Amino acid sequence: MDKILVVIFDDENKAYEGSKTLQNLHNEGSITLYAKAVIAKDANGQMSVKQADDEGPVGTAVGLLTGSLLGLLGGPVGVALGAYAGMFGGMIYDLANLGVGEDFLVEVGEYLLPGKAAVVAEVYEAWVLPVDNRMQAVGGVVFRRTREEIVDAQIERDVAALKAEIAELEAELNQATGEAKAKLQAKIDAAEAKLQAMRESIQAKIETSQQETEAKIKALQEQAAKAEGERKAKIETRIAELKADQKRRSELLHQAWELTKEAMKV
Repeated sequence: MDKILVVIFDDENKAYEGSKTLQNLHNEGSITLYAKAVIAKDANGQMSVKQADDEGPVGTAVGLLTGSLLGLLGGPVGVALGAYAGMFGGMIYDLANLGVGEDFLVEVGEYLLPGKAAVVAEVYEAWVLPVDNRMQAVGGVVFRRTREEIVDAQIERDVAALKAEIAELEAELNQATGEAKAKLQAKIDAAEAKLQAMRESIQAKIETSQQETEAKIKALQEQAAKAEGERKAKIETRIAELKADQKRRSELLHQAWELTKEAMKV
């Protein structure tokens, strides 16, 4: 399964060692490493990126999580995550769409103390022990979440709510006059603008999801070319699963896009 990993180390040098270890696990075929970054927290609690792959389509999740950790956990020593949550609400929503909740950030924040460093990565792993054992050997504490795409239910709820709001406003508009009519029309225009923004966002998700899947498949194909026997067969199975997952996700996103189109006709 595709996983989001944050592996915390006592210092920056250990984090670099952990980063190399993940790469070795990829080279051995024990995992597929899609993207990774090294971040560090100084004595004052300020965080920075020390090393990062070229993000590209496959680095989207790692880039988002890295930016979130810097924004949410990189404040002054002793300032709670909750004090920053309101400022980064959109970021937390995006993370939730990957299967990474605020509880995960809190858990990581309790360990990522001043002076420590971490490797942030997205991997495919069939078993957790290869990563856990090798990270423990180099002094790392592993936190992971299975990556999930939460799309259809939330979008459908949002679109349905906007659709109902527009219908109510238009019914009221038909009976209004003068200044009240102008105010209601402004509300309708605002709701329709939200729908249009949702349509554009869904279209962007369709495109980026396809690009990301293609990049992951390429990484798996490169591994398969160097593998033999059972390991090669498992990688090829994973490629087939990834293609099926992308087909399902694309269908859900297209359905959501059609819902916004229908809502705009209310």
